[in-house]
Amino acid sequence: MKQVRPKKNLGQHFLTDLSIAKRIADTVDEPYADLPVLEVGPGMGVMTKYLVEKPRPLKVVEIDRESVAYLNEHFPKLRENILGADFLRMDLRQVFDGQQFVLTGNYPYDISSQIFFKMLDNRDLIPCCTGMIQHEVAVRMASQPGNKQYGILSVLIQAWYDVEYLFTVEPSVFNPPPKVQSAVIRMTRNKVEHLGCDEQLFKRIVKTVFNQRRKMLRVSLKQLLSEETLKTLTDAPTSPFNQQFATKRPEQLSIGQFVELTNMVESTMCTNTNN
Repeated sequence: MKQVRPKKNLGQHFLTDLSIAKRIADTVDEPYADLPVLEVGPGMGVMTKYLVEKPRPLKVVEIDRESVAYLNEHFPKLRENILGADFLRMDLRQVFDGQQFVLTGNYPYDISSQIFFKMLDNRDLIPCCTGMIQHEVAVRMASQPGNKQYGILSVLIQAWYDVEYLFTVEPSVFNPPPKVQSAVIRMTRNKVEHLGCDEQLFKRIVKTVFNQRRKMLRVSLKQLLSEETLKTLTDAPTSPFNQQFATKRPEQLSIGQFVELTNMVESTMCTNTNN
């Protein structure tokens, strides 16, 4: 069978450098070398050829029918474990019968954030996620407070995972070459089981304030809170909100401070509702 033609609508950029493919495949070995592996978007199997050699269960999920046919022909031993499906629509509990697994892949740039949000929703199943994404996204995910790259992805992912930026990959090793650099990362579940706040409100606050990241929190929170709640938060000059958060911008807050802010907002909302 001839090689698969990269499809622009699927964001396909096939890695052609085997040494880099092996380096990426080897990122799944730490710290969970005994867990099964699910590879997303294997394409023509440049990473798969190294993953399949590892002494652990492997499944691959590929949405492109042409790639699925190619994989079935070139990886006959893997045939029962080649899933022709859309990862974003899959029930991940059914992949390995509810068992935890390591997620990896050369992720399509245009849906990488969606993939990681799905990872967060299934964090009890995925203690480790590795792979290649757009360099800019990788930098954002690994950024710390006080950095201009620190944003929504940084906070929401680092709340549950430790993020390592492993190495940079140049465009020249892809077919077709992307217009930007790529990067390989590894995310490992931290020890947090509960954030200590309302997680849905936490996400709403993080997304709201970072969508207006140049504004102080007392201004950006107007998009989320009622006038009454905001007035209660800011009315007294000595209020905890005024002292700790009012004049800060979102990139200045640690994850712990976002948790504290969430609890403060929730408490104020409940007080106003009960009065």
